[in-house]
Amino acid sequence: MMYYFVTVLVLLIDQFTKYLVVANMQIGDSVTVIPGFLYLTSYRNTGAAWSILEGKMWLFYVITVIVVMIIIYIMQKYAKGHPLFSTSLALVLGGAIGNFIDRLLHQEVVDFISTVFGHYYFPIFNIADTALSIGVVLLLIYIFISDSKAKGTGK
Repeated sequence: MMYYFVTVLVLLIDQFTKYLVVANMQIGDSVTVIPGFLYLTSYRNTGAAWSILEGKMWLFYVITVIVVMIIIYIMQKYAKGHPLFSTSLALVLGGAIGNFIDRLLHQEVVDFISTVFGHYYFPIFNIADTALSIGVVLLLIYIFISDSKAKGTGK
């Protein structure tokens, strides 16, 4: 049950930061946080990562509902007692729902975190995207650790 708190926390932070961006910045406005590296840039995305599948909201609705149901099922059935597994799923769940709320209410996702690495401008993202990414990395770590333990014990 504690892991749903992580999901709700991600949702609250995600939606609050998006609200602040929409309320205080025009699309295209940018504020320097760390010169040459980190900026807050108001942007809207009607697609998924890197703007793929732009305008295909119906597809995002269907996929998100299915993914959310699967994650909740897995959390209830298999993740209990596995803190890393549960946390990874809670982060993915919070991120998925955060962007789903945007798509459902506004038919676009508010993105605002802009990073630059030398001459490479990484696609602008948000807190939900960050939670999703961290959740997937933690899930991969969990799978790697579980697989290593299973091989080490002869299972």
